[in-house]
Amino acid sequence: MGSTERRRNHHNLVPLAALISRELKNEKMEKPTVRYGHAAQSRKGEDYFLIKTDGQRVPGNSSSTFSAFAIFDGHNGNAAAIYTRENLLNHVLGAIPRGLGREEWLQALPRALVAGFVKADKDFQSRGETSGTTATVVIVDGWTVTVASVGDSRCILDTQGGAVSTLTVDHRLEENVEERERVAASGGEVGRLSIVGGAEIGPLRCWPGGLCLSRSIGDMDVGEFIVPIPYVKQVKLSNRGGRLIIASDGIWDALSSEEAAKSCRGLPAELAARQVVKEALRSRGLKDDTTCIVVDIIPPDNSVQPTTPPKKQNKLRALLFRKKSRDSAHKLSKKLSAVGIVEELFEEGSAMLAERLGNDECTAQSTTSGLFMCAVCQVDLAPSEGISVHAGSIFSMSSKPWQGPFLCSDCRNKKDAMEGKRPSGVRVV
Repeated sequence: MGSTERRRNHHNLVPLAALISRELKNEKMEKPTVRYGHAAQSRKGEDYFLIKTDGQRVPGNSSSTFSAFAIFDGHNGNAAAIYTRENLLNHVLGAIPRGLGREEWLQALPRALVAGFVKADKDFQSRGETSGTTATVVIVDGWTVTVASVGDSRCILDTQGGAVSTLTVDHRLEENVEERERVAASGGEVGRLSIVGGAEIGPLRCWPGGLCLSRSIGDMDVGEFIVPIPYVKQVKLSNRGGRLIIASDGIWDALSSEEAAKSCRGLPAELAARQVVKEALRSRGLKDDTTCIVVDIIPPDNSVQPTTPPKKQNKLRALLFRKKSRDSAHKLSKKLSAVGIVEELFEEGSAMLAERLGNDECTAQSTTSGLFMCAVCQVDLAPSEGISVHAGSIFSMSSKPWQGPFLCSDCRNKKDAMEGKRPSGVRVV
C-alpha cells in the first residue's frame, strides 16, 4: 500500500477517542487477561527481548496499566540490541505528553513510537559503535494492540477464527521494492555481493556497509538512508481476543506466519513459544539466533484459550481488518466484536519524518519553563532555536516554519541526512 493511500485511509478513520467512548457507552468492556511465554535458542548471542507487564500510563495509578513486549535482533555485535532494549521504551513514553486520558494516550502513541525510535538511533550512534539491530515493539492496552517495527523481526496476529495476519512489514531489500527505491533515491546503492569474476551472490544489500535491511537502529557505518523510522500499526481486537506471536528472523526464515500460528494452537503461551522455536529448529536447524514471544489476549470470562479454532473458518479474509470511514462509523458497536472482526485504527509506514510527526498547528506548545521542546529528543528549545519539521529550503512554497512540531538543530540535521538532503554527519573513526 503506497503512502498516499495510507494517508487517505488514515484521514477517513474515526478518531480513536470517539471510537472508545462510543464502545464504552454501548457495552461494559472489561479488560482482557494478558498471558505470555518466551523461548529462545542462541547461536550468535545477538537476540534480546523485553517483557514488561506493569507499565502505567499514569505513574502510580494501577488502573492505567499496559504491557510491552519487544524483540531486538542485533547484527555486527550486540551493543545496539542491548542499548535499544534498555532505552527504547523510555524514549517512547517520554515523547507522550503528560496528563492524557487513555483515549488521548493511545492516539499519541504512534507518533511517540516514531520519535522514540529516532531518538534511540541518534543516541546510540553518538556512542560511536557500529552495531545495529532490528526492533519490534508491541504495546497491549486492554483490547488495543500497537506495533512498531524496523527490520525483519515480525509480529503476527492469530484470531479465534483461525485467520492469521501480519502486523509488521519486513524491511528486507530483497523483498521490499518500495524500500529499495527509497534507499536508492536517498543516495544508497543496492546490489548483491560481487566475487572474483564479477559473479553476484547472496541477497540484495545496501552499499556502503552491505546491510540486507533498509531500516534499523544503529548501523552508523552504513549510511543515514538506513532509517530508524518504524512501520506502525494499531488495531483493536474483538472481545474474543487473540494471540500475538513476536519473533526474530530465526523463526520466520524457517516458518511462514501460518505455519508458526498453526504449530502452537491449543497450547498455553509458554508452551506455545517453545513449540514455535522447536518447529523452526526442526525445519531449518539452528542457523541463527531464534527467539519467540507468544502473547495471549484472553476475554475476562475465559480462563484458558480454546484448544482449537472453529471448524468453519471465515474465508472472507478481507473482513479481518475493516478500516473505519465516516460513512460506517455509526455502525461500530457490539456487532463487530461479536463476529470477531479486528478493527484497524492506525497504519503508517512512510520513512519521511515530517509525515510521521504530523502537524501541530497549536505548537506554540511549551514546557513548564516556557520553552519549546524538540519532538524527537525532548530537549528544551528557546523559540528562536526550534526548526519546524516541515520547514524546507527558502525556495520551497510548502515550507511552514511557524508550524510545529519542532526539532533541535541536531535532529533537523539527522532528518535531512535520512532524506538524502545532505551527507550523514556521523563518521566511523
